[in-house]
Amino acid sequence: MRYIFLLLCITTGFANSFAQTKSLSGDAEISVLTIGPGEYLYDKFGHSAIRVQDKVTNLDIVFNYGTYDFNTPNFYTKFARGKLLYTLSVSNFTDFFYHYQSEDRWITEQVLNLSIAQKQDIYKLLIENAKPENREYLYDFTHDNCATKIRDILSLALGDNIEYNTELENPKSFRQLIGENINSNTWGSLGINIALGAPIDRNASKLEEQFLPYYVMEADSEAKIKTSAGEWIPLVKKTINLYEQKEEKKATGFFLTSPWVIFTIIGLGLIIISFKDIIRKKRTKLVDISIFITTGIIGVVIALLWFATDHQTTKFNYNILWAFPISLLFIRAISKETYHKRLVHYLNLLSILIVLLFFHWITGVQKYPHPILPLLIGLLIRYRYLTTYYKNTLRNNQLNS
Repeated sequence: MRYIFLLLCITTGFANSFAQTKSLSGDAEISVLTIGPGEYLYDKFGHSAIRVQDKVTNLDIVFNYGTYDFNTPNFYTKFARGKLLYTLSVSNFTDFFYHYQSEDRWITEQVLNLSIAQKQDIYKLLIENAKPENREYLYDFTHDNCATKIRDILSLALGDNIEYNTELENPKSFRQLIGENINSNTWGSLGINIALGAPIDRNASKLEEQFLPYYVMEADSEAKIKTSAGEWIPLVKKTINLYEQKEEKKATGFFLTSPWVIFTIIGLGLIIISFKDIIRKKRTKLVDISIFITTGIIGVVIALLWFATDHQTTKFNYNILWAFPISLLFIRAISKETYHKRLVHYLNLLSILIVLLFFHWITGVQKYPHPILPLLIGLLIRYRYLTTYYKNTLRNNQLNS
């Protein structure tokens, strides 16, 4: 889903010019364009668009639901809160093609097997959607994006005359479908899986799979269209590989700085430090302060995504069980050597929350990014050590008093 293909490809004059041509000739074709993954994280899921071509009227344009305006006031705040409006833009096909060719991303065209009337209905609907008062929509990653719009436009224009295959041979959750596009041992994957909550761990229906461009292409290849004679025929008349990727996109990044390696080092480090502290009968205070600050800040971000945004996929995010925001309130207490009753109760609570997280993981309530497993084990051991340490401190103080 190419979200940074900006509104540079659309001008008011161009939009007005195509709007004047509301009728297509009998030679017109309507196609679904699917673009392969790109180099950057926001490109990893591919992109979808609709092409309308009419050689008689010299029309060749692309309707693209994946654009937005960087000049939008409070752009980043609106994006984080799920209030950023995306736009249907219209561009010349040649410009659209060369843009993705320059990024070496494969482009596949599926020419739809439509009657003249059906083509006209789709085109009129696209023109209506492209009007300034209609072209903006509230983006949703899994339910309303550049890919789902293709499905929705075809369904709205064709009604009962289009039929998608709804039988699932191998059901997958939204999280699994997202994971097909990104390497799990990358920081991008880690960030996505920490930010997204339990709602994406339910299985997606066959229609819901079409939030990803590849599955739009697959669904269209299996779909049927009803002719005026009442006969059901394939929706796709022919498939054309407009551009083949010249170089295979490989995962980049240094393995030693990957999430698995870093969190394994951190997890082992917490365990080793805890055992050393047991032997020395001292506490490495800086480590505990760092844990409370880091997990607390991450917890605040998770809480904000859960309660302060319109994103449905970031709600009910039980990563908050290990990144608990209340830890920030105990930074002063954890920085002291003296026994603190509430802190000990809180450390017990943190241990229980991590155990509950493992229960969620095993039972499928929510799936968590695998690279954090060593970190969770390290945190659990550290919290248990601290509980014992503070209790021993209290006991020693009582004996000495």
